[in-house]
Amino acid sequence: MPSLPDLTLIVAATQQMGIGRHGTLPWTGLKKEMAYFARVTKRLPPGPQNAVIMGRRTWESIPARFRPLPGRVNVVVSRSWAAAAAAAATASMAGSLEEALRMLGERQQQQQQAIGRVFVIGGAQIYAAALARREARRVLLTRVRSEFECDTFFPVRLAEGGNGDGGWRRSGQAEMDAWVGEEVPRGVQSEAGTEYEFEMWERVD
Repeated sequence: MPSLPDLTLIVAATQQMGIGRHGTLPWTGLKKEMAYFARVTKRLPPGPQNAVIMGRRTWESIPARFRPLPGRVNVVVSRSWAAAAAAAATASMAGSLEEALRMLGERQQQQQQAIGRVFVIGGAQIYAAALARREARRVLLTRVRSEFECDTFFPVRLAEGGNGDGGWRRSGQAEMDAWVGEEVPRGVQSEAGTEYEFEMWERVD
């Protein structure tokens, strides 16, 4: 069986890379942005199903009626046995990102089915663990231009000018469209009083 694909991190963040407040998103009502997230993480290259990896708090922040995220292999990373027991009925559980990737690899071997794409969807600790690995090659960023107070931040600064910390560069629109598989909306979008823009960043080192 083929090895797992590279890791793609998908995140919405403010200009200061804020991603959360009090365990949830600081903004609400971004239905079109959430629909974009769903399309991207479901859309398949060759392979039967994509995978989403998330931390326990991210899992718990998803309304119960939407868990697990449909059409994707859900893997929840948690060191809490209580949380693991609560989520195990509807998602795969792992004690670390490394274990989550190993489980996905074993799933490919046991079921003889390739994983299409692997997305890391939060929160900050899982993002940091992913960014520390060479497999993390891509960030799909929704840049929230409206100001929100945050207490949780994405670990890497992706500056609006196109250069990021740690060898990241912003991809062009055509590159993003080709990878995502659709014509991604151009420029600043406005929804529920919040302005945002879709971007893709790739690791260059």
